[in-house]
Amino acid sequence: MALPRAPQQFGAPSRSAEAPLRIGIVGNTRYADLRGALAETARLAAAHGWSLAGGEALAELSPVPLLPFDPTQIDLLLTLGGDGTLLRGARQLNHHEVPILGVNFGRVGFLTAIARDGVAEALTTVAAGGHRLSPRSVLLASVRDQAGVRLSERSALNDVVLHKGGVARVVRFQVMVDGEPMGPVSADGLVVASPTGSTAYSLSAGGPVVVPTIDAMVVTPICPHSLGMRPIVTRGDSVIRVEPLEPRAADLLVSFDGQDTAPLGAGCALEVRPAPWRVILVRFGEPAFFPRLREKLHWGDLSDRGV
Repeated sequence: MALPRAPQQFGAPSRSAEAPLRIGIVGNTRYADLRGALAETARLAAAHGWSLAGGEALAELSPVPLLPFDPTQIDLLLTLGGDGTLLRGARQLNHHEVPILGVNFGRVGFLTAIARDGVAEALTTVAAGGHRLSPRSVLLASVRDQAGVRLSERSALNDVVLHKGGVARVVRFQVMVDGEPMGPVSADGLVVASPTGSTAYSLSAGGPVVVPTIDAMVVTPICPHSLGMRPIVTRGDSVIRVEPLEPRAADLLVSFDGQDTAPLGAGCALEVRPAPWRVILVRFGEPAFFPRLREKLHWGDLSDRGV
């Protein structure tokens, strides 16, 4: 029996504790202890009858053979690394709403659920149904030509960013929200973020923090060349259209979660809308977004830390 596909924001999923887990693994090979984490996971899998799947890079580090990675044949995705590894894993699920258990090997790990030393306990808890699922909205971005033909399309859990390629220069573009012009913008770029991504690039660019359960999008200019242009929070089902304006409409790139890019050619436009699927993050205990802000981003009054 698999973990339920229907997201449950609070409470444990109704899953039989006897059902063996089918675990897919995505890892960052730059971390020295990845081999140790794979060995620990393999020992647990052997003890509980779980199956493990992963790509070729992980197969070379794993002490046991891994099944081919297929998002349709796993119940849980285990990401070993940091937020970037979790984002990469979400993309490899290819729209399938498989719960993701993120393990933090790095510094911040805002999206991950546990630290490196909690792998065994977390997997045992998930197998017993003692976790909860946190669904997160996903952005679907497309590049379209002047005739409206879709040239490329990609998804992003955090953000979609329009920026200049090559030499850093000001970009000028028109932004429309559901067909209504927000106005021309001169800036170093533009971030369209999901609530989950509001604490990433958008926050660094001066955007607001949005609680991830809110249905919204954030449109944040990067270093706008006007005091009259500030971040905007729109409805979660909005369609954001960005049209570059001459004479600075050449050599533009669109980045997706900071990991993948696509060119935005002359005369083309970028459209961002909500995806029809969600990314499901595994969480433990009661919801704790604001404590996470304080712990990971040092949010709020820091007098208790001697600051």
